Amino acid sequence: MNLSNKIATTLTAATLAASITAQAQAATLTMSNWVPPAHFVSGILKDWADDVKEATDGRVEIRILPKAVGSPPQHWELARKGVADITWGNWTYEPERFKAVWFAEVPGVGDSAEASSLALWDTYEKYLDSNSAFDGVKVLGVGTLGPGVINHGSKAMVNPSDFENQKFRMGGPIQKVLIESLGAIPVAAPGPKAYEMLNSGVIDGSLHPMESVVNFRVDGVLTNHTKIPGGFYDATFFLAMNEGKFNKLSAADQKAVMEVSGAAFARLWGSTFDSQSAAAEVKLRASKDHTFSEPSKELLTLISNSREQLLSDWAADAVNFGINNPMEMVKYHQDSYRKHAAK
Repeated sequence: MNLSNKIATTLTAATLAASITAQAQAATLTMSNWVPPAHFVSGILKDWADDVKEATDGRVEIRILPKAVGSPPQHWELARKGVADITWGNWTYEPERFKAVWFAEVPGVGDSAEASSLALWDTYEKYLDSNSAFDGVKVLGVGTLGPGVINHGSKAMVNPSDFENQKFRMGGPIQKVLIESLGAIPVAAPGPKAYEMLNSGVIDGSLHPMESVVNFRVDGVLTNHTKIPGGFYDATFFLAMNEGKFNKLSAADQKAVMEVSGAAFARLWGSTFDSQSAAAEVKLRASKDHTFSEPSKELLTLISNSREQLLSDWAADAVNFGINNPMEMVKYHQDSYRKHAAK
């Protein structure tokens, strides 16, 4: 074999090896999404998937499945077991399993979903990443709803007495305790069921952030709104990937994925929820059919007391779900929120 043929053969072999290596590193990941394509959360997920593809120079591509591969409460397990490579969901759907994040759902967390999402990510990274509740899954990102609002179908909710025997749709143990502390009756049901339940008289009111009043199309039946400073409650969400699948990515691609996830995802999620809720509130305030009421001092005091009791009870039980310094973590979360909200 002459020199030119040797060079050609060597180059061909090198090119083939490089091609095989590139193909081996490339990954198409499946993602299960349980909201319709037109929902704004689907837009968040698509934007993030596009960011991942760009950050990895196309080596990691996320294919959002045409339909969910399980119910919303199953989505953590779907990722952990690898039924779908990536999922998202609400930690409130499995409250006892994820009791570690309850601190981020109490009243008064903050008025900015962006700042609270970033604060939750900071806290997760510092205190919760090694917690056994999250084993088997790589948490790529977190998010929050932002401030939850008290909404009623027929009257203003201003004083504690206004809540007596009123039935409120809610979700999760934090919201249940809050509703009961006000003398109202909690009715557990998903947010999208509120319209049907209000129309049939099963409930009198429902807990939603501003965006959900409009996006769940209950603005025709929920016409009275009471906003609590910092929110009456919040809810926590995750973006999760099967840990084994994440570990199979190259170190460079893992780093690239996390550069557009983590804090970047929290910012994308939270800012979108903020803009959605702001637009919804503008729409509702412009309508003569909607009333926004200021809570009385008595109501605010009662809610504040409930917050302190919730955190105290949670902290007393914290060692049982793997947290040895609960109030230190709460303070860190609060400080992180203030830092992000000030920017």
